[in-house]
Formats: sequence, C-alpha cells, structure tokens
Amino acid sequence: MTRHVVFLGIAIAVGIGTPQAHAQVPDLSGPGSGESTLGASPGSDGGTPGQGPGAGGGVIGTGPGPGFPRVPQGITRPGQPFGAPAELGIGPVPSIPVPELPLYGRLEVPTGPEAAGPPGGLTLDQAIARLLQANTDLRAKAMEIPKAQADVITAGLWANPLLFFDSQLIPYGGPFAEEAGPTQYDVNITHPIDWNGKWKRRREVAVLAKNVVEAQYQDAVRLQIDNLYTAWVDVLAARETLRYLRYSNEALGGLVEATRALLDQGAATPADVNRVEVLLDSTSIALVETEETLLDAKRTLATVLYLPPDAATTLEVTGVLRAPDPPIPPVEELIGMALAVRPDLAAYRIGIQRAGANVRLQRANRFEDVFLFYQPYTFQEQRGGTGTHTSWAIGATIPLPVYNRNQGNIQRARHTVVQTKIQLADLERRVITEVQRAERAYAVSLSSVRRLEQDVLPKARQNLEASLDLYKAGEEGQIAFLEAQRNFNEVSRQYRDTLVRHRRVMLQLNTAVGRRLLP
Repeated sequence: MTRHVVFLGIAIAVGIGTPQAHAQVPDLSGPGSGESTLGASPGSDGGTPGQGPGAGGGVIGTGPGPGFPRVPQGITRPGQPFGAPAELGIGPVPSIPVPELPLYGRLEVPTGPEAAGPPGGLTLDQAIARLLQANTDLRAKAMEIPKAQADVITAGLWANPLLFFDSQLIPYGGPFAEEAGPTQYDVNITHPIDWNGKWKRRREVAVLAKNVVEAQYQDAVRLQIDNLYTAWVDVLAARETLRYLRYSNEALGGLVEATRALLDQGAATPADVNRVEVLLDSTSIALVETEETLLDAKRTLATVLYLPPDAATTLEVTGVLRAPDPPIPPVEELIGMALAVRPDLAAYRIGIQRAGANVRLQRANRFEDVFLFYQPYTFQEQRGGTGTHTSWAIGATIPLPVYNRNQGNIQRARHTVVQTKIQLADLERRVITEVQRAERAYAVSLSSVRRLEQDVLPKARQNLEASLDLYKAGEEGQIAFLEAQRNFNEVSRQYRDTLVRHRRVMLQLNTAVGRRLLP
C-alpha cells in the first residue's frame, strides 16, 4: 500500500512538474507555424509579455516536514499568452506595375466625348466592394483579428490549482526501523494568488495588441484599394488610347485615298503615297498592340478582383479618365484629415498605449504569485502501529522580492515606449510629405489638363486641319503636312499622358489622405 502511494505521489509530481505549457507558444520558424501575417506590430518589444521573472520548473517549498507542498512553479501560470512579436505584422502590399502604352503611330484625339464603357460594366465602387469581399490576402490578414481576440482570452486566464499526494517518513526497514517516525499520508491543494493584478495587466496589453492588429488590417485594406486604383486606371488608359488609335486609323484611311487622288492628278508622287501608307501601317500595328495592352490590363484587374482567369476577355468597366474634379480642401486641412484618419498612424498611436501597458505589466511581474495551500487530510500512523490519527494544515508560500529580477524587462519596455513615439513622429512627417506631394500633383496635373483642353489642343488641331486642307487642294507639299501631323501627334500624346497622370493622382490623393475625396 505504501509503495503504491509513493509511486502515485511521484507520478503526479513529475506530471504536474512539467515546465510551462509550450503548446500555447507559437513557433515562429516558418509558414504554418502560427506566425502573424500583419508585419511589425507597433508597441511590441519582441519579448514574451505575461511571463514573470524566474519562471521555470523549479520547486517552491517551505522546508522539510508535514505540509511541505513541493509546488512546481512552472505550472502555476497559464500558457505564455498573446501579442504579435515585434518582427511580425501587416507588411506593405506590393504595388502593381504600370504597363507601357505604344508610343508610335498616329495618335489623334477624337472630337467626341469619352465613352464610359458598355452599359452594365463594372464601376469603381463595385470593384472596391468586390475587392473587400474576394481578396484572399485580405481574408487571410483578417484572421489575425480573431486570433488576437483569442490571445485576449488567454491573457485573462487564471492559473489552475494543484492537487498533490505524498507519503512521508517511510522506514527503509532493518534493526532500527522501529525508531523511524510514524508514516503519514498527505493530500494538499495549492492555489496561486495573483495578489498584485498581473493578469489584469496581461489582458490590458493583449486588448491593445488586438486594437493594433485591427488598425493594421484597415491599413492593408487602404493599400489594396490603392492597387485596385492602379489596375483600374490602366484599363481606362488602354481603352482610351485604343479609341484614339481607331479614330486615327479611320482618318489615315481617308488621307491615303486623298493622296492617291492627288497622284492621279499628277500633284503627288508614288513616294508620297508610300509615306502615308507607312503611317497607316504603323498606326495599325500600334492599334493591335494596344488591344493586347488593354487585354493585359483587364487580366491584371481580374487578378486583383480574384475573378476567374477567363473573365478578362469579357470584363468591361464603366468609368472615364476625364472624371469630374470637384474642389478639394486646402492642403492644411488635407494634412489634418490624414493625421486624424490614416490607419497606419492609428496603429502606432495605439502601439504607444500598448507599450505603456507593457511597462506596467513588467513592473507587476517583479512580484511572484503567493501560493496558498490547504491540506485537508493528513493520515498518520502511531509509532508501533498502536493507532492512527488525522489532521489538517494550511499555509502560504510567499516569494520574497529581495532581488528585482525584472529590472531589465522594465527598462526594455520603457525604451519601447520612446522608440514607438519616435516611429510615430517619423511616420507623421512622411504622411505630411505624402499628402503635400499628392495635393501638388493633383493641382499641377489638373492645371495642365485644362490648359491642354482649352488652349494647346484646339490650336494644334486648327493648324493640322488647315494644313490638311491645303494638302488636299495641292497647295502645300506633303512634307509640310506631315510636319504639322507630327506636331499634332506630340500634343495628342501629351494630352493622353497628362490625362492618365491626372486620373492616377486623383486616386492617389484618396490613398494619401485615407479617405475617398475624389471619384
């Protein structure tokens, strides 16, 4: 009987005395390991919050004799809990490259208004809604939020009590066995008491870490929408270039016929016919390449929206490059708006609060839990087997904070607060510069578009039409007309490029401010 009790006590002690439950600590070694997808986490010092000083598999005791609980220290705390380490977090979303449009062939601006696309096409608002619903990268990043909420639950857990059995004063036998003390059997319950509120501090840090993750996710959404803007404008730019080239191709067909008529009249040479036919052929080649550029832009847009691979051939969008340009607030107001609503700034502001909470946590971790043990049953044999009696005991194990074993973690946490504040100040400066650049780019591109539309393009068209009339009448040579055509092509390309750039900076201003200001 005694041997079974001894074996049971040892087995329970070994099983309970296992070091802290590492199963709750994520392995950050690679994919599938529980590593956060959210990039650097503002306000985290990269340590293991919630783990007090001296945590390990040691034994806390009060000394030999009855009531000695032999509590394995490592199992008196919940698993190491929460928070994305400093190396993890939402990383920057890769930018989509801008495709090149053909730079050769005749490019003439049509006189009619830009078409918005076939009826029932995909609008920008619908594309944003589709992006938020179907983008698997965002869906994967969104899972960090319930994971952070689970960390909050873990951080607020209480440690489990311990049930301990033992047998003491068991004689080895021999001539002096009767001189040994009476054998006794103990059952005791030990419960750790967090008397200075460490679990509250752990939960506070975990809640703020979750708030950081939510702000980081919002910033990932902002950057993915910016990628959608790029793909969207690429489709509009290729489609509008295709319209320019088709219009030019039709006009060049008429020019070839007019040149052949001049040849029949003796007012032109075969070389003149060849020149305009070469111009028509180069424009036709540019037309074919632009059709492929448009299809490739649609493929990119379909990829961003997670549409089926074959959807690019039938994908149509509704939108124009020359969108309305309502007045925007002054740059000072835009900067204030960006500083107030940008989620990346919000993440760092919450990170400062998180770092401050971690300082309080590390201060609380200076003091270990108090271990209250209650021994409701002690069975003790009388010497010589003349009788038995039972008793109970109560006691406490109080670690003495003679040595501050957490002073390094406290200093580290304080430095993290200062570091996060510096990072926030640096990010604020960069956001201000980003908004200033976007506002100036919008103002300059809008001024350029209006000047080209109201002054430069009409004059260039007037010169081209006058030269064309003289050429058809045989009053001006082909070289002079082609020079006028080349000048008009340069203005047309400049207008096309300025229009595309202006549409891009309109949407980039939305991204810089963090709010949809322009259509």
